[in-house]
Amino acid sequence: MKGTRVSQRYANAILDLAKDQNAADVVNGDMQKIFKTIIGSEDLQDALSSPVIKGGIKKNVLKEIFSDVHAVTLGAFDILIENNRIAILKAVAQKYTLLYNEMNHIQVATVTTAIPLDTALEEKILNKAKELTGSGATIDNIVDPSIIGGFILRIGDLQYNASVAKNLSNLKREFKNNTYISKLN
Repeated sequence: MKGTRVSQRYANAILDLAKDQNAADVVNGDMQKIFKTIIGSEDLQDALSSPVIKGGIKKNVLKEIFSDVHAVTLGAFDILIENNRIAILKAVAQKYTLLYNEMNHIQVATVTTAIPLDTALEEKILNKAKELTGSGATIDNIVDPSIIGGFILRIGDLQYNASVAKNLSNLKREFKNNTYISKLN
C-alpha cells in the first residue's frame, strides 16, 4: 500500500493527540466515516490525489463533507494538506482505526453475507464474537451474493463457514465420492 509507513506515523500522531484530549473514541468514529466515504466515492479519491486541485479547495471539500467531525480530525486535514499528504487520508484513517482497536483490545469480525446484515443479526454476531474471543469486537460486513445464503465469520485466525455455497459444495463432493464408491462395488 502506498504511503504505509507515513500513514502509520500520521495515525500514531493523531491518536496521541486524540488521547491527550480524551477524544480517541470520537476521532475513531470520524476516521471510520472518512474511510467509508473515501472508499465509496471514486470522485473524492481522485480529487484528493489530484495534483491539479489546490490544497485550499481540497480542505474546503473535506470540511463540507465532514462538517461534524472533531477538532482533532479537522487539524489532521490541515496538517495533511500542509504537508502535501492529503492523498493518503484514506490510509491514515484506516491505520488510526487499527491502532485504536489494538489499544482497546477490540478485534474485527469480518462477516460475509449474501445480503447486508440487519441490526438484530449484527448484535447476535457481536455477542458470538465476544464469546469466542473474550474481548470486544466490531463488525465489518462484506456482501457477496456468490455465497447464496448463510454467512462466513472470520475473527483473526478463526473462521466459521455456514454459507449455502459451502454446504452445496460439500454435498456435491459427497455425491461424487458415493458415485465413485458405488462404481467400485
